Parts: sequence; structure tokens; C-alpha cells
Amino acid sequence: MKVLITGGAGFIGSNLALHLQKIGHEVTILDNLSQQIHGENPAETSPLYRSIKDVTNFVLGSVTDSAAWEKVLPGQDAIVHLAAETGTGQSMYEIKRYVDVNIGGTALMLDLLANGSYQVKKVVVASSRSIYGEGKYHSQALGIIYPGARKDEDMQAGRFEPLCPQTGEPLTLLATDEDSKIHPSSVYGITKQNQEQMVMTVCASLGIGATALRYQNVYGPGQSLSNPYTGILSIFSTRIKNGNGLNIFEDGKESRDFVFVSDIVEATTAALIKDEANNQVFGIGAGVATDVLTVAHTLAERYGKEVEIKVTGAYRLGDIRHNYADLSKAKRLLDFSPKVTFDQGIKLFTTWVEQQEVQTDSYDSSIAEMKKRGLYK
Repeated sequence: MKVLITGGAGFIGSNLALHLQKIGHEVTILDNLSQQIHGENPAETSPLYRSIKDVTNFVLGSVTDSAAWEKVLPGQDAIVHLAAETGTGQSMYEIKRYVDVNIGGTALMLDLLANGSYQVKKVVVASSRSIYGEGKYHSQALGIIYPGARKDEDMQAGRFEPLCPQTGEPLTLLATDEDSKIHPSSVYGITKQNQEQMVMTVCASLGIGATALRYQNVYGPGQSLSNPYTGILSIFSTRIKNGNGLNIFEDGKESRDFVFVSDIVEATTAALIKDEANNQVFGIGAGVATDVLTVAHTLAERYGKEVEIKVTGAYRLGDIRHNYADLSKAKRLLDFSPKVTFDQGIKLFTTWVEQQEVQTDSYDSSIAEMKKRGLYK
């Protein structure tokens, strides 16, 4: 196939582009080379861009620009739509930018497909676990429950676990499946929900096979080590390599599903080529919940650095407590099972980090931005 990847110079996109080319597809990339991800001079500061610029048809442009779309859409058989602004915390105060890029860019793509003469037969959109907000839980009193955003007064009192609204008791965490309630708790999550719904609705009306992949927390060699807004593994790594301590939010027991980038590439490729994926949504992750304190200690040990790891009790409004993927549907229809365990992935990731230049640690400035806006307590 001829495949267009938006955001194809990014972390997931570049890995996917190289894989698709390796197995015989022709890849075009549309990417605006955001400075937040690629640095001021991507040809020198972005290994991701350098990895794909000479081996794919690369087009510099934004998904918010109709002229850029009209340049890359002709002749494409499929689109993998990855381009998006991705910082959950940042989305709570750069609202217009996140809406313009994530919702506006997707709307522009679909508008052109609906009104132009193109041969696109498949669209895969990168959705996110953030559309769920909190994940799926069980209450002894109420059964299956999908708790809303945690209350400020509970968090101030150190009650971080979601509580049963009837009994006030902590809930039991379950894997989040595709039928779980959608109730995002951040602007980023809202925009990803909107992206997914627009793609699934419009493509169905156009006879285009559409698939939405709700990615969990993706990591691996190549991800940005300088972007302080996304990727806890990258953020922690850069702080440790600079000799800075780690201030852990809440009590450190909040958990995420960390999925290695090669597994994401495998799942995305399957969604692209399998007819069984048409008109379906999938949760894609490792299917395992790992708490943040475990991540911090594992990274410090791998880097051989003695840095202070301080559980602060501080928290960010809009953060969720837990979410990990139920992979049953992905296994059944995509034949997807993650191959890289957390221990294996961390070894691969930290080995790569050790080979990179130590990046400037700008995490404190990102926290200052959130404090200034009352989003960090």
C-alpha cells in the first residue's frame, strides 16, 4: 500500500514508517517538526527526523494546513493519523492549541476526504487511554463502576484511591476494556475522544475502513528526552542523568500501563492491514499496571545513580489514578499480544539513554507553569 503517516517523524510514527517500508509499503510522512519534540534545528537535534528524512517521502507541514494535506493525499491508499499535541498537563492551559491541532487537524483531513477525489480506503487513528479518564473498577456495594475525577479535598487529605460513592471505601482496580465508560478528565483526553468519534463516524459514511487504537503509555528508544510534558520514563531519565531528585506525585502508587514501542508498531500494522479491524476500536497496551514508585527505583538502579526519590503527596488536577488495558479484543481480532515485558523494555530503553547526550532538565519549569495556573497542588 501507499501509506500516509501524519506525525510520522515523531516517536511512534518514525518507528512505524521504517517498519512499514521494511515489509514493502510505500510511506509518505507529513510532520511539522514541532520544536517541543524535535528541537530548534531538527536536522541536528532530532534523531527521529534524521532516521526517516532520507528514506521516506517527507513533507514538512501542519495537519491544520489544507495545502499540506492536498500535497500529500493524492495517491494514498491508507492514512495512519498520529499527529497531535500530546501533553495531558499542558493541554489544561494551552487549550486552543490542543483543540486546533487535534480536533481541527482531524476535521480538515475528514473534510477533504469527504469532498475530494481520493483513493483512501483505510484510516487508523491514534486514540488514547486518556479518553477513559479513570479506568474500570469494582465496588463491593455497586459492582462495576467508572469513578469520576477525584475530589480536591480527598487528595489534599491523602486519599488518592478512587472511592465508592456509596460506602466511601477504596475500589478494586480492573483492566479497562473497550466498552468502558468514556469520561476524559483533561482537555487532551477530550480532543482524543473527539478525534476518534469523528474518524469512526465520517469514515463509515464514506465507505472507508476506520480503526481507532487507544494507546496506553508508549516508551522505548528514540522518544524525546527533552520534552517535559510527556513520557514519565523520559522525564525521570533526564532528571536522574542530571543528578536531580525525583519528586513523586501522590503516594507513588498511582499506576500506568507501559507498552514498548515495537509492540505499538505491531498492533498498528495489524490494524492497518487486517479487514477484521475495520470499524473497530482497540485498547493497546502491555496489559499490566506498574506503579510510578517502581518506575522511579528501577530507572535509578539501571543508571547507577543515587538520587533522592521523594514521595511528596503533591498532585496535578486532571491526573488519573490507574488505567491498564484489557487486551482480549486486540488478541481476538488483531492477533496482538505484547512481546516485550517491562523489565526487557526498561533495559532496552535505559541502554539507549546511556548512549545519548544528557538533555537539559526543564521539568521544573513545566511544573511552575502548572502551579501558576492552579493545576498543581
